[in-house]
Amino acid sequence: MPGSTVRMRNTSRMLGAVALAAGASLVLAACGSTKDTGASGAGGGDGTGKVGVVLPLLTSPFWQSYNDYVPKMAKSEGVDAMKTVNSNSDPSQQITDINNQLNQGVKGLVVAPLDSAAIEAGLDQAERKGVPVVAVDVAPDKGKVAMVVRANNVAYGEKACRYLGEHLTSGKVVQIMGDLASVNGRDRSEAFRACVKKDFPKLKVLEIPAKWESDTAASKLDTLLNANPDIKGIYLQAGGVYLAPTLQTLKSKGMLKKAGQQGHIAIVSNDGIPQEFDAIRKGEIDATVSQPADAYAKYGMYYIKAAMRGKEFKPGPTDHDSTIVKLPSGILEDQLPAPLVTQDNVDDPELWGNTVE
Repeated sequence: MPGSTVRMRNTSRMLGAVALAAGASLVLAACGSTKDTGASGAGGGDGTGKVGVVLPLLTSPFWQSYNDYVPKMAKSEGVDAMKTVNSNSDPSQQITDINNQLNQGVKGLVVAPLDSAAIEAGLDQAERKGVPVVAVDVAPDKGKVAMVVRANNVAYGEKACRYLGEHLTSGKVVQIMGDLASVNGRDRSEAFRACVKKDFPKLKVLEIPAKWESDTAASKLDTLLNANPDIKGIYLQAGGVYLAPTLQTLKSKGMLKKAGQQGHIAIVSNDGIPQEFDAIRKGEIDATVSQPADAYAKYGMYYIKAAMRGKEFKPGPTDHDSTIVKLPSGILEDQLPAPLVTQDNVDDPELWGNTVE
């Protein structure tokens, strides 16, 4: 979820009301099985009305890009989106932001949750007012939303594992983890760990819990490298936050070797921001998983409009190369594709990271 420190505080203990996001019950539009339930709880059932968009933070290039895409995608999807609101990495502020948007009379909300548990209180507020919510990037632990728009974060961890496992025969690898209060941090961490254990047992995983904080990542990586100068690979769970401090730390220790040079540390990242692509081209890192900032904005707007119209969806393949799945919580999630980017395809013009101006 680069440049400056991102602080996401785990406030999951503070909020515990069971939340139900109003909005339509959910059935697959992409396969032509869309149906209108006639629900009129939001926007009069015709998809009209103001839509609030709540961001988690703006200190990461990924979220800066998403923020830029929102008005463009809202226009293309025919959604009357209000100016975005930035919660500044504060889960409690995000609940306040949601309440403020509701008090302004929005008929729909597109929210990127900071904390998978804490967001429940905001969903509850929206439910009381009959306002549907679409969650982007992070799925709530509890409650119902009209749809979660998110890539498969388990696949992120597995792709990173497989890349490192196929390029390293043995040795120590580090995963710099996200906030485990977020389902994204949990999914990526557990998937990477399990994949290494099962398929690449000669690799030894060391872990840095960094909570999406760049300074935490830098200081803990510095300490870890002092004790383990023989590190062979690194997995960055968020390039937008961890790329710059990781490269800076390696450089300060004389350990930043380009791909192909002796002593090169293989690095796989997540996000797909232009800075990662530049690092791949320079040989500083080897790969990244491109998290689709453009598609997050596009389908966030698509699904909120559908929810405001009372449309329903069901699990199954879509017409945009993704799959809608039902999560254990009962929530539906459209798992958008997130390709692995390497030297072989880093210049692909279809990658959103190559379209950012």
